[in-house]
Amino acid sequence: MESNAKYRKYKSLRRAIRVRKHVRGTSEKPRLSVVKSNKHIFAQLIDDEKGITLASMGTMSKEVQGSEHAKKSKDAAKMIGMKIAQKAMEKQITHVVFDRGPFKYHGIIAELASAAREAGLQF
Repeated sequence: MESNAKYRKYKSLRRAIRVRKHVRGTSEKPRLSVVKSNKHIFAQLIDDEKGITLASMGTMSKEVQGSEHAKKSKDAAKMIGMKIAQKAMEKQITHVVFDRGPFKYHGIIAELASAAREAGLQF
C-alpha cells in the first residue's frame, strides 16, 4: 500500500515537472499556477524570475470563507478564476502563462481557466 502511494506521488511530480519545464513566469507575464486538493482549489500568479507570488486566491481565502464557494466545485472554480483575474488587472497584468501542474486541463481546471479568460486575462 505504501509503495503504491509513493508511486502515485512520484508520477504526479513527474507530470508537474514535464509541464513546468516549458512554462516560466516573468514580472510582465507571470505564471498562473492552479493546484487542487480533495477539498479545495487554489490559484497563484507567480513571478519566477524574482521567486515571488504576485497574487493568490483559493477556497480557503478570507474573502471566500463562510460562503457557498468555500469548497471545491465548478462554481467555486469559476469564482476563483474571476477573482484572480481581477487581482491581476489591479496590478496591470493582462497576459499570463497557464500552469496546470500535474492535472489534466479538464473539469474544474478548465472552468477556472475559462472564467479567468472571460474576466480579461489572456493566455
